[in-house]
Amino acid sequence: MQVKSYFSHPTFFFQTWLSRAIGLSMCASVKYSARGPALIPRMKTKHRIYYIALFSVVLLGLIATGMFQFWPHSIESTADWSVERRSVHDSPLVHLPASSPIPERGDLSCRMHTCFDVYRCGYNPKNRIKVYIYPLRRYVDELGAPISSTGLSREYNELLSAISDSEFYTDDVSRACLFIPSIDVLNQNSLRIRETAQALAQLHRWDRGMNHLLFNMLPGGPPDYNTALDVPRDRALLAGGGFSTWTYRQGYDVSIPVYSPLSAEVELPKKQPGPRPYFVLSSQTAVHMEYRAELEALKAENGEAILILDKCTNLSEGVSPARKRCYKGQVYDYPQTLQESTFCVVLRGARLGQAVLSDVLQAGCVPVIIADSYILPFSEVLDWKRASVVIPEDKLSEMYSILKSIPQRQVEEMQRQAHWFWEAYFSSMKAIALATLQIINDRIYPYAARSYEQWNDPSVVKWSSVNSPLFLPLIPPRSPGFTAVVLTYDRVESLFRVITEISKVPSLSKLLVVWNNQNKSPPEESLWPKITVPLKVVRTTENKLSNRFFPYDEIETEAVLAIDDDIIMLTSDELQFGYEVWREFPDRLVGYPGRLHLWDHEMSKWKYESEWTNEVSMVLTGAAFYHKYFNYLYTYKMPGDIKNWVDAHMNCEDIAMNFLVANITGKAPIKVTPRKKFKCPECTAIDGLSLDQTHMVERSECINKFASVFGMMPLKVVEHRADPVLYKDDFPEKLKSFPNIGSL
Repeated sequence: MQVKSYFSHPTFFFQTWLSRAIGLSMCASVKYSARGPALIPRMKTKHRIYYIALFSVVLLGLIATGMFQFWPHSIESTADWSVERRSVHDSPLVHLPASSPIPERGDLSCRMHTCFDVYRCGYNPKNRIKVYIYPLRRYVDELGAPISSTGLSREYNELLSAISDSEFYTDDVSRACLFIPSIDVLNQNSLRIRETAQALAQLHRWDRGMNHLLFNMLPGGPPDYNTALDVPRDRALLAGGGFSTWTYRQGYDVSIPVYSPLSAEVELPKKQPGPRPYFVLSSQTAVHMEYRAELEALKAENGEAILILDKCTNLSEGVSPARKRCYKGQVYDYPQTLQESTFCVVLRGARLGQAVLSDVLQAGCVPVIIADSYILPFSEVLDWKRASVVIPEDKLSEMYSILKSIPQRQVEEMQRQAHWFWEAYFSSMKAIALATLQIINDRIYPYAARSYEQWNDPSVVKWSSVNSPLFLPLIPPRSPGFTAVVLTYDRVESLFRVITEISKVPSLSKLLVVWNNQNKSPPEESLWPKITVPLKVVRTTENKLSNRFFPYDEIETEAVLAIDDDIIMLTSDELQFGYEVWREFPDRLVGYPGRLHLWDHEMSKWKYESEWTNEVSMVLTGAAFYHKYFNYLYTYKMPGDIKNWVDAHMNCEDIAMNFLVANITGKAPIKVTPRKKFKCPECTAIDGLSLDQTHMVERSECINKFASVFGMMPLKVVEHRADPVLYKDDFPEKLKSFPNIGSL
């Protein structure tokens, strides 16, 4: 017999307590009014007021509690996806009736503009989507059997943890742009298809899968092994690890890697690119017999250059077969042996996506991908031609000759790129999750999307030979001198005068002209001024102001002088003195035209100021020395969309560089010499960008934009400049090191 406690029923308890409290109050009131106060023990006024107030507070609290408890609720839980909620055993149990609705199979015609509500994402200053993770639940059918044999796998737990710790995450469901279920569908083999679909349909915000994202790495199952998750999912986006061209929805789904636990558990020693003992290696087990026969034929033809491994059958007890491969009884450690080959074969198996691709990339072995119709991981943004070789399956017999035709230098670049792809996008569930969200983020905010270079250029390769100025000696050596970089469009006469004047500077090492005009060719070689240092002309592919800060290979000195093609008034003494000042402050911007930023209290924003003041917070890079390290930072590490903003507005690249250097160093620039006028007497308003009437307004707008992106104002204000010793002293000119310093 079931015993039921009334106290366990909150409605009954609340109503009974409330009626008794009100009844006692009414009785007390009647006695007081009928017989007078003499029948009740006298109480001090202050005590009586205290107890009446206390009773009123308790009564109101009980009434409010009862109304809140039994009032219809429409607000969803916004509990944080915290550590406490990551245990399946402690999570709430949800029963799925057999009659629960099932989502549609999945719409192959879905695209971002048809099946995704971008308006839910809205505008935000950081141009970043917000991702909500559903609280963890245990889903079981009517008989209590779970929908998954594994529950929440370690890999999916790591993926959700990475997202919850990222800047994409929000615990406020009303602000979310993208929803991720805590239902693990990474491995379809562990799922009950129908029940998993029913669990998805139970999600509060499912809405036919709109704005929902599912992660799956092992799709399909025997005997067909479909290339996409078989769980019906309506319009949900799918981040899948085995897409083919038939199942991949271009621009909607995201192709992701198949995570390899071996790659994460085994730390391979770093190996430099170059020739290796084996030219081609095949390490996959259970390869189809036709592919195996063709590989054996290639080995018979090319001998020791090709190594074909298979699973081992003679291992000692306790040795993990996953970490070993064999060839004719000889045992090789896996994945270590991958580092012994230049190229590694990645063949299709039962599924198109293979975890061996991750192992190969980690080893710095160039993957040779032989899997027709396979959508490579993150191929929407990654340029796989730089890191792999894709060969049609019917060309497998020609693989060796194809690979031999690739130049050695290109092979070494591919080895570097392959390893960097693994580090950046394959090495952990966190890397896979964040890359997936970034791709979706770039679709929703295309104007702030990461560039091709940001996705594909490994910074370690670009920066390997460049030292940060923060770690230079106090005074860099004098001998290397500086490289002058002159940005020009078509002011040839003025350009030639600038080149002639700069060539007189004793410390000039090289002169680099950045020709920014794609519609006009530079002058013939015979027309250029004859100078005693190397002069190189670089033609750009687009007319961008940011081209002046590109880390050109021709810049071999640490010091760079950025100068416009109309700055013809600076003397050789002024330029030499500027270089000497930079040698003492190699982590600063050292320049000639000074500017200031001010706070406009009326408008509540920053203002750009070019009037003469006793303060300076910027030096314009139309004539400034700096370390070439900042070219790399500007090109590859500039925060947000600042670079795109500069190129779109054709303005403010100098302000952006000032922001960047000040943010990195925490130091102000240094203005040198008293000169303040830097006008080109021969230039017209059409020629000069800074003469446009909207120029000053745009400059102020740039400062506010950049401060917003940096999240602070990094510029520092100073009240000093650097002038030569004896500059204004009454000494003979021959005693002064820099006698020809210009006046105001």
